[in-house]
Amino acid sequence: MGISFKSRQGRWIVAITVIGSGIAFLEATVVNIALPAMGKDLGASVSGLQWVLNGYLLTLAALILLGGALGDRLGRRRMFEIGVVWFTLASAACAAAPSVEVLIGARVFQGIGGALLTPASLAIIEATFRPEDRAPAIGAWSALTGISGAVGPLVGGYLIDAVSWRAIFFINLPLGLFVVLASRRHVPETRDTEATGRLDYLGPALAVIGLAGATFALIEARGGVGTATAIAVGAIGVAALVAFVQVEERRANPMLPLDIFRSRQFTSANVVTFAVYGALGGVFFLLVVFLQVSLGYSPIAAGSASLPITALMLALSSRSGALATRIGPRLQLTVGPLLIAAAMLLMTQLGMGDSYVRGVLPAMIVFGLGLACTVAPITATAMAAAPARHSGLASGVNNAVSRTAQLFAVAALPVLAGISGSDYANASALQDGFHTAMLITAAAAAAGGILAWFTISNDVLAGEDHVHAEGEHCTHCAVAGTPLIEQTGAERRAEPEPAAVGGG
Repeated sequence: MGISFKSRQGRWIVAITVIGSGIAFLEATVVNIALPAMGKDLGASVSGLQWVLNGYLLTLAALILLGGALGDRLGRRRMFEIGVVWFTLASAACAAAPSVEVLIGARVFQGIGGALLTPASLAIIEATFRPEDRAPAIGAWSALTGISGAVGPLVGGYLIDAVSWRAIFFINLPLGLFVVLASRRHVPETRDTEATGRLDYLGPALAVIGLAGATFALIEARGGVGTATAIAVGAIGVAALVAFVQVEERRANPMLPLDIFRSRQFTSANVVTFAVYGALGGVFFLLVVFLQVSLGYSPIAAGSASLPITALMLALSSRSGALATRIGPRLQLTVGPLLIAAAMLLMTQLGMGDSYVRGVLPAMIVFGLGLACTVAPITATAMAAAPARHSGLASGVNNAVSRTAQLFAVAALPVLAGISGSDYANASALQDGFHTAMLITAAAAAAGGILAWFTISNDVLAGEDHVHAEGEHCTHCAVAGTPLIEQTGAERRAEPEPAAVGGG
């Protein structure tokens, strides 16, 4: 049993989860275009602007696994709605921030809301739709949320030009209210009825300490705090991450059951995710700033520059998901990242005085083709490699991996590219650093594509070979939905769907 993708309720569920998770994705990109205005208004340095982005990514990446586990145990709709309310209130605090320090603090709290709503949104789709409808539903979710992230710079540019950078946070208030009211009416409650034991809170605490320490070391190594201090804090962060793995390995009910990585397909999909999303994080951080500072674009012009990406994702993402369903995800997860890398190499040729049509547009077209080829297959591959009852966990892991990659990219890339201090306001210095950064991100994206070719399978099994009642072995395309799991003894059945225990 389950909900049909083409039903009225199915369309509402997709729309609600897309808008809910979309405000988080939108915020992740819309803030980028506001960085020059924020820096000027609040007197922030490059490291301060890095923390504006990474304060959000830090708690999002560290707590998103806990958010997924809470959704599986306490109710996916409940966690989704709590996350949306939390995110909306934190957005109001961001809009009213009088200093960069207060803004960073509000962004940290905003990340907590994102950690609750993001895994719950995708887990709701995985748990409520019929098995045969999960792939198109996930494809629609991936495409539409990806588009929401792509239009972020355009929306942000308009709001910054027309009102203020603070308006990019206020826009979340009416969206959040609509999502919560619609969710109560149309989304059924689901949970993992087999989950038992106490929740793991030590794991998330160690993850926060570990990621914060590593991020501090990367950002502040050249930020005046001192190399010795940065190294010491970084060492604490690394120790906390090591302790996190050990704790999760030994606890009876860990936040992250490490045996989920026994699936080669799941592990490979997340390694590819880390490489590709690390590259994307670096581009989204620097590109719109570069367009404004070095090429002289206004905020709305810089935002409009990404419109070809949006158009290509809208036109091709669903087709990409359908193609991956037919032939398997390996080809697209190889070609897509390589196209993204090619776009970044084109960006290394951009310079002051270049026109949009001859300089920026070709890179945007190639970049959009690469994203359309990659986004839906990589999400569905990771989700399909885990059992349905762990849908919240699988979604949390994949989101945590992508956010952690972006976190480290934003922290490390300016250091590696030689961008520091007030360079974000210096056209020549930023141009040189941007070119170096694009070479680094191109290498990361290309590595992701190569890894996909050698590690991603077009057929996936959730653990051991699966057996039908007749006894024959069967395999499932990685993006075609969650496979069956084998049962011991005479009884062999499909993995049970989490029952809808509450109305909309």
